[in-house]
Amino acid sequence: MIRDSADLLTQLRAIHADIRDAVIGACAEKAADDLATPSGDEVGDTIYAIDRVSETVLVERFTSLAARWSCVLVAEGIGADGLMALPSGTTGEEAELRIIVDPIDGTRGIMYQKRSAWILTGVARNHGSRTTLADIELALQTEIPLLKQHLCDSLWLLDGRVGGERLDRLSGKRSRLAPHPSGATTIAHGYGGLARFVPGGRDVLAAVDDAVVERLLGPVQAGRALAFEDQYISTGGQLYELMMGHDRWIADVRPLLEPLLRQRGRELGLACHSYDLCTESIARAAGVIVSDERGQRLTAPLDVITGVSWVGIANAQLRDQLWPALRDALRDHGLLTESTTSVAR
Repeated sequence: MIRDSADLLTQLRAIHADIRDAVIGACAEKAADDLATPSGDEVGDTIYAIDRVSETVLVERFTSLAARWSCVLVAEGIGADGLMALPSGTTGEEAELRIIVDPIDGTRGIMYQKRSAWILTGVARNHGSRTTLADIELALQTEIPLLKQHLCDSLWLLDGRVGGERLDRLSGKRSRLAPHPSGATTIAHGYGGLARFVPGGRDVLAAVDDAVVERLLGPVQAGRALAFEDQYISTGGQLYELMMGHDRWIADVRPLLEPLLRQRGRELGLACHSYDLCTESIARAAGVIVSDERGQRLTAPLDVITGVSWVGIANAQLRDQLWPALRDALRDHGLLTESTTSVAR
């Protein structure tokens, strides 16, 4: 178990609050075009001016935190390899914890005030480069709301249990928040689909999406909408939508496109990474079924490089319907070539 985990969660919640407030303040003071100015390309993604706001708070606060919990901090923008051992002088092997953070997941949505972003943190006991998503024992995600939005949520995993809170930014009132994934037994008239919000292979992803829906609901009927999709450009946000019962399924399999894109003479663009998924343990504890594209537990290393495919399904009945349809559609379109897959339980 992580030492003094409840105290550590309290400290992390305070760090998240500081990052949230700093980003909200920057959004209130600066024009969207200023915040959207690229300030560099790191190993995981393009870094924008708004990202620098959160990174400054992140490094300052984790430097203080490390006086009690030595750690390897894993995050974009903090070094050439996205790793920082704290306190200064600590080696990666000596550190007690490995903490992976996405200070702003959904940067592009929040800087244009389109949709909430999320601060994501996952904490594991340090096993060096062998530490994976499956090792995370404590996780926290905190909403960065739009300027016009007065309510913002936080969800966390502590000692195997999910906790949550909703903050009213106007009154300061805090209330308990309990996630409740959808209990729907069909995808009909609900939200779900494949993530395809950046260029590159979107024709294939859309074809897979259509194939899944048609297998489960039949062909499109004139003048009718059988199901809906929501391209939320934030993995933490997608997990939140699953946890709160808004979405019934999500699949982000962009890394599977790479061989096909190379055949076309193209490169894979932006894909999901471990820092985007470092709070998936909260969703699983809340009842959402989260797996890789083969139905297995996510075990990607805690770094800023590895591309990760994942599938989230709201409940077991939907899983039993969706998984065969998704698996077959991925195979039919050349994205899944393994001869066997197993469904996460």
